[in-house]
Amino acid sequence: MAKSVIADTALIAAFLDRRDNHHKWALLQAEELPIPWLVCEPVLTETFFVLEPKYGDALITWLQRGSLRIAFNLADELEPVLTLMKKYANVPMSLADACIVRMTEIVSDPIVLTTDSDFRVYRRHSRQVIPCRMP
Repeated sequence: MAKSVIADTALIAAFLDRRDNHHKWALLQAEELPIPWLVCEPVLTETFFVLEPKYGDALITWLQRGSLRIAFNLADELEPVLTLMKKYANVPMSLADACIVRMTEIVSDPIVLTTDSDFRVYRRHSRQVIPCRMP
C-alpha cells in the first residue's frame, strides 16, 4: 500500500457530492487508503470552485479535522511545476495537475487518487508512469 495518498480535485468532489458519478468509488478509496490525504493549494482552490456551495462546509471540515493535509509549497517548487506545465501545454496541464505530478516526485511512495485520465499521459521524473488509482 502506498505511504503517500495524493487526492485530486475530482476525487474530493466525488467524495463529497453524492450525485457525482464516481461517489461510490471515492467512498471505497477512503475505506482502503488511510487519511490524511495529501493535497496542494491549487487542488483546494479548484475543488472549492467546482463544488456547489453546500459542499464547501464539508470541505472546510475535512481540512479542519486534518483529513486533507496541505503537503506542498508552490513557492519552493515553482520552477519544476512551470516546466511541467510547458512540457504538457498540449494536454493542457492545469496548475493543480502540475503540482500533483511534482508531489509524486518529492513524496515517499505516492499514489494519486483521481478520475482525470490526463494522469495516464503525464510522467514523473520525465519518464515514469504516475502511480494512480482511477475508477
